[in-house]
Amino acid sequence: MTAIDLPDAHRESRRERRHRRRLQEEAATIPIKLYGLRRGTVTALTVLCALFAVFTLIPVAWIIINSTKTQTNLFQTFGFWFARPFAFFENFGRLFENVGGNGTFFRWFGNTVLYAVLGGGGATVLCTMAGYGFARYRFRGSQAMFYAVMAALMVPITAITFPLFLVYTKVNLINSIWGMVLPSLVSPVGMYLMRTYVQLSVPRELIDAARIDGAGEVRIFLRIALPLMVPGVMTVLLISVVAVWNNYFLPLLIFSKNELFPMTVGMGVWSYSAASTSGTDVLYPMIVIGGLVTIVPLIGLFLLLQRYWRGGLLLGSIAN
Repeated sequence: MTAIDLPDAHRESRRERRHRRRLQEEAATIPIKLYGLRRGTVTALTVLCALFAVFTLIPVAWIIINSTKTQTNLFQTFGFWFARPFAFFENFGRLFENVGGNGTFFRWFGNTVLYAVLGGGGATVLCTMAGYGFARYRFRGSQAMFYAVMAALMVPITAITFPLFLVYTKVNLINSIWGMVLPSLVSPVGMYLMRTYVQLSVPRELIDAARIDGAGEVRIFLRIALPLMVPGVMTVLLISVVAVWNNYFLPLLIFSKNELFPMTVGMGVWSYSAASTSGTDVLYPMIVIGGLVTIVPLIGLFLLLQRYWRGGLLLGSIAN
């Protein structure tokens, strides 16, 4: 074989690998007829999903386009197309200044990250342990305790606003970081999801086998159950972080100091100032690009965590 033949052989092997991969994907694909759906039904559902995707992405497209405009062009040009001058970098630079004396966006961004990490991360830890406990242990009052936690979903937040404010006042949690973090640790939805996920993905036989081999409960949870729970944990983490990140009502209730505001409340302050000053301050472009900066970390978090939903389903069964 000559040196000239090597690239051809390499190309042939790469082509064969692609062909083999394509055949494997086709073999792994379940025919639509096995789902009991007709081709027309699938087409209609696909069209509805496409329309929903467009409906969801339209606000994102609007905020990206208008983050490049000046305040004048923001009101005088078509909302779904760009205009000159291109002011994205200027708006982004002014975003982290003390615009209008109403607060620094950089501080608000840091506060939001802090609340999301402590509240969302803590809620994920508690939901993971509570969901595993409710799913794999039976003790007196477990069902009643579980239903009591789930009953919290039936109470609207507006109904407990005044009692919550009075309690916070008594325990000195007004204008306190812990006043934001502690309620965020409670997530009935996350606990329910983890309980359901553990029941479906963590076999009792695997846990019983580990107990017979002499493993303790803590080791069983950390080395066997937890790796099996990774997709569920990542889902609860994303839900919890997004809930804290987008929370507006709770920080509006407990914070009166500008330096403690998260981005949601801080941008609300900008919006109120922009409306009350009749547009004399250049705040509307800051609000638009601030919204863009708000959603970008959540998109990045989703892209980072989505790979865990496809893996880790049987990792606990091979843990050492």
